[in-house]
Amino acid sequence: MIRKAIIAAATLSTVVLPGIASADPIVGQPAPCVRLTDVTGPAFDVKQCGVSDVDQFRAGLENNGNAYCGPASLYNVLHYWGHEKNAPVGWQTTKTKNLDPMDQADYNVITNSIWRIGVDSSYNGGTKMSNLQTAWNIATKPARDAGWATAVGNINSKDTADFSGELAKKLNRGPVQMVYGRYSAGPQAGSLQRGGGHIVTVVAAKGSFNGSTVQLKLADPGRAGDHGSDGYLSTQSDYESLDVTLTKKTISQYSPVSDDADTPEDESLQPGTYTNVVRWELTGPRYVGSTRQMVETFNWFDMAPPVG
Repeated sequence: MIRKAIIAAATLSTVVLPGIASADPIVGQPAPCVRLTDVTGPAFDVKQCGVSDVDQFRAGLENNGNAYCGPASLYNVLHYWGHEKNAPVGWQTTKTKNLDPMDQADYNVITNSIWRIGVDSSYNGGTKMSNLQTAWNIATKPARDAGWATAVGNINSKDTADFSGELAKKLNRGPVQMVYGRYSAGPQAGSLQRGGGHIVTVVAAKGSFNGSTVQLKLADPGRAGDHGSDGYLSTQSDYESLDVTLTKKTISQYSPVSDDADTPEDESLQPGTYTNVVRWELTGPRYVGSTRQMVETFNWFDMAPPVG
């Protein structure tokens, strides 16, 4: 593909925030895009429009952005709230609603914004979902200062009975940020061991409440169609919505013991532990590899404008 040259009260997590008038239905997902909001009855069909699909691989970021999937996928979320809901989110004089990732003139500012999200999420060769919530709270402070309410939270597949249903309900309010681990065979037959992960933005979900499979569409910052082509580190790729299926699985997860650098012993030589956990296996045409991809958690986000 050719490139183009909370910090709100805790109760907010359970409050249904009011709807917000759309501000910018154009700058976002691949056209055409029709928003879907069906979360009633036994099935759901949800789709958000106006979500960006920024690339994580950029000159100027550490290792050309190789591990900036977390900050880039959070930028997609902030873009949505800025463009679709006209929320004043960003940093100092930089606001996402004033930036267009497909405009080359904005490329460097967006790269700096992704870097800033990395700083605010304590990037150290990667980012944690909890720290990305902190980065959200920092980027949405201008909105709270202007009277907006904001909320953020995390839902884990291992202790959520209807993980896909919860994802659909949160997605109905705005795009969510989802992490999957890359798992390979563990020491015992049938066990799996995590060996890294990746964070994406979810823009659509279709399935049934209390079901065992769900169809998603992703904005994936690491899977540009022209990755590796000339100029890919200095230009934004065309937006894509990648189709994947999640299937509920119970796996035996092996967790090795980490060495404590402050003790003379090598704790990593001790036997690890095995735990049965529920994960959702991710498969799709663009997600074929030597490991199994297991969705673990997602961050959800919400905002509401000033009342009155």
